[in-house]
Amino acid sequence: MTVNPEKAQPKSNPKCDILFIACGALAKETKAIIDHYGWPVELKALPAVYHMTPLKITTNLDVMLAKLKGQYQRIIVIYGECGATGIDAVLDRHEVVRIRGPHCYEMYAGTKEFNRLMEEEPGTFFLTDWLLRAYEKAVLRGLGLDKHPELAPLYFGNYRRLVYLSQDPSEMLIKKAQTIAASMGWTFEHRHVGYGELETRLVNLMTP
Repeated sequence: MTVNPEKAQPKSNPKCDILFIACGALAKETKAIIDHYGWPVELKALPAVYHMTPLKITTNLDVMLAKLKGQYQRIIVIYGECGATGIDAVLDRHEVVRIRGPHCYEMYAGTKEFNRLMEEEPGTFFLTDWLLRAYEKAVLRGLGLDKHPELAPLYFGNYRRLVYLSQDPSEMLIKKAQTIAASMGWTFEHRHVGYGELETRLVNLMTP
């Protein structure tokens, strides 16, 4: 689910006074959480590909929030910092809140577990359900490795381990993650974390 911020339309459901604006990489899981709790909110998402040029995140959020001004009583942005320098300044200017966390890996794993994993092995490459499904597009083509595989050591030379933080894993996704780890010469770990603190933090933000 993606939306062109320059063509953001007024909310179609007048009963929805709360809007979630999510990163495209979190949209599916955010929708599942919304449905689980039955929250009367509307969901819009920005393309996950913006992570390749993070300043597009802040620029397009700024444009979208300006166009949506006054249409909702409350807006919650579901983004980490994700290299998007200035994202919190943009959100403060529009008086909207952001879910806490530096990125989705920390949100899914939880602060304590994520920090433990990084202390255990700083050279850890993380995958989520979304990133694993989109690996060819987001990683291989996104980094130009489909045309220049010789660049892989420059990007990944300091990694030693792959940790798959799964939300709703399938045997196919687990095998794909194992194959990626083996192809890079990394050790592999699978940790089923579900929605983790992404869910917990959203529940806290939605609790009066």
